[in-house]
Amino acid sequence: MPVTCIASAKSCGVTTAALALTMASARPSLLAECDPAGGTIRAGLLQGQVSAGYGLYHLAAADRVGPVELANAFASHLWPLDGQAGHRRALFGLTDPAQAAALSRTWPALSDVLHVMAESADYDVFVDAGRLALEAGRLHPTLTPAPLLYKADLVLLAVRGTEQALTLTRHLIRPLRTELEDNGTGAGALGLLLIEDGPFRSHQVAEALEAPVLAVLPWDPDTAAYLTAGGKVPRGFARSPLLRYARTATEQFEVIAARRQVHQHDPASQAHTQLAGILDRLAHRGGARG
Repeated sequence: MPVTCIASAKSCGVTTAALALTMASARPSLLAECDPAGGTIRAGLLQGQVSAGYGLYHLAAADRVGPVELANAFASHLWPLDGQAGHRRALFGLTDPAQAAALSRTWPALSDVLHVMAESADYDVFVDAGRLALEAGRLHPTLTPAPLLYKADLVLLAVRGTEQALTLTRHLIRPLRTELEDNGTGAGALGLLLIEDGPFRSHQVAEALEAPVLAVLPWDPDTAAYLTAGGKVPRGFARSPLLRYARTATEQFEVIAARRQVHQHDPASQAHTQLAGILDRLAHRGGARG
């Protein structure tokens, strides 16, 4: 299954889109909230039900010990988004942006763990990379989780169909494409995730930004409000337009990523093989709260 990073030039519903994709996937799915500016799911969708004792920040200390310790810490910090079923899981983000610097050396190892979850445990993995920041035309080493984007199967820029969103995103396309070509899996990983809010349609957005629109999510305020702020589950949530389109999007991502991986397959490293055994056992046990 693919590892898909979602980011934006400015707030364009990245977290809401990532949650919709995670909830809608026909396969087991995982959302890693890796925005260096801080996570919003625990205070939003879950309305403060999860303490700061769970989450991304705690993986940095484990990583300093070794990859096995990181894998165990990762699994113990996953939280089920679907109650006892345990098919939808989340790794919650930072509670304080000041913690971001501590993750700089952990991103590459975390990327390995996420890919093992995708390749060996057959999870759809979605990474909320937040708002991208550039420094001298490159991804900022602290304000972005750059290694996660470099290793991702797909990198999607979430964009609304408005003039403002297109203007802001246009400045990111070329440097991000160069970064992925120089340091990542190739410029072909880059695409757009269009949120249908605004007058511009898919073909117009693709033409304006000179990048393919790989999926479209509808403007669905009721479902988006629930994913953003929690509360009572909306009636017909699973059949809402947002989740129906999101499920179709996950299928499209799998096909696109599989097509790219045919030309980029690398043999699994010994470290990946070791991690696969650990994460496969933990995944089937249910992780932290399954």
